[in-house]
Amino acid sequence: MTADEAKKLATFEGKVVLTQGSLIIRAERIVVRQDSDGFQHGVATGSPATFRHKREGYGEYICGEALKIEYDNKLDLVEFFNKARLSRDSGDDIRGDYISYDARNERFAVKSNTGTTGTNREGRVSATIMPKKPAAPEAPVPAGAGPRC
Repeated sequence: MTADEAKKLATFEGKVVLTQGSLIIRAERIVVRQDSDGFQHGVATGSPATFRHKREGYGEYICGEALKIEYDNKLDLVEFFNKARLSRDSGDDIRGDYISYDARNERFAVKSNTGTTGTNREGRVSATIMPKKPAAPEAPVPAGAGPRC
């Protein structure tokens, strides 16, 4: 790890695990900078870098992976670049070359490059959306059990 306190910049390399509340990002390299208000912006790279976040008020996790993940905790925004994938415990699965996930508003957008260099030869995104079940109250997670992703 190297840190530059004057620039509010830290670089972590190796088997990096960044944890902030229920957010966990794992990567080969993470660069974190802090703005003047104390908010952090991180850029994680790996093959792939992974992301996991517990949905507020639900016993469900959002999981993702990509070659590059950018996280902005001021906006609660996560962006996935190159071979991007986002999934939920419910069985939803989205894939593309770019995914933007707004954790605050629980919205996402997905795009794919055109041509043959993206995730998919036709330049399309892939999405599996499972039917929604009525929300059940959140139950405690038994010891040793965890999210599927």
